[in-house]
Amino acid sequence: MSSPAPPHPILRFAPSPNGRLHLGHAYSALVGWHAARAAGGTWLLRIEDIDPVRSRPEFVAGIEDDLTWLGLDWPRPVLQQSQRLELYANAAGVLRDRTFLYACFCSRKSVAEQADGRDPDGAPLYPGTCRHRPADEVVARLAQGEPVQWRLAMDRAIRSTGPLRIDFIPGFERHGRLEAHASRPADPARWGDVVLVRKDVPTSYHLSVVIDDADQGISHVVRGQDLEAATDLHVLLQALLGLPHPVYAHHRLLVDSSGEKLAKSRGSQSLSGLRAAGWTPEDVRRQLGFSAESVPPSP
Repeated sequence: MSSPAPPHPILRFAPSPNGRLHLGHAYSALVGWHAARAAGGTWLLRIEDIDPVRSRPEFVAGIEDDLTWLGLDWPRPVLQQSQRLELYANAAGVLRDRTFLYACFCSRKSVAEQADGRDPDGAPLYPGTCRHRPADEVVARLAQGEPVQWRLAMDRAIRSTGPLRIDFIPGFERHGRLEAHASRPADPARWGDVVLVRKDVPTSYHLSVVIDDADQGISHVVRGQDLEAATDLHVLLQALLGLPHPVYAHHRLLVDSSGEKLAKSRGSQSLSGLRAAGWTPEDVRRQLGFSAESVPPSP
């Protein structure tokens, strides 16, 4: 099926400030920025800094500096997730009150030892150890201040929403336009009882991103293929919380000479490093398949 784009599409680029941006980030930012510009829409920058250990202010400044150097612009102020923790905690409270969340006291080690398969990210699937703990035991352990995370009761959530579908843009990278979309069934069950509230932060990536997309009026989520499976979980959370469903487009990932995707954790060459080596913004754009004009790239 097809549907016209909204009169004013809103897209976002949402990096985590746990290192400097690399070419993969530049590609994702440029894809989204050009698509928004071609559709007469808005492209937002969002800083996903809920990780209290790895997120650093100098990396936030570095993200803005790198994107400005590339020639991109965006409305201000920039939303930072670390300033919105109370909102995420409130959303988690709604899910908890509706019994969609349950307390989990398990360690990563115990989950890995007892896991029944793996989720789409390759992490051990939770075996359900805490799913049926007696209520009085849970209350007592919480009262003692034992570290706790809160997991989504996936079976209950799916029964509540029924079958869900994901609106997406097929062949997006061939044309870079937002006008048409198709749909496919969502399969959130493959994530199992995923953590929605971490032990160290009153939220998680999955919970905070759907809250932010709704609050910012995001109409189209343009991001890498590594997050395509997460969309199944996100549309489930949107349904549970009564939030709108954006249209999704997942672009290819840039890989290194060994075929591995570019990543900060792998020490991929940063944009700041390329700048220091003499690269210009035009060099980066050409390397990634973009010209100086405001047109979508060709893969």
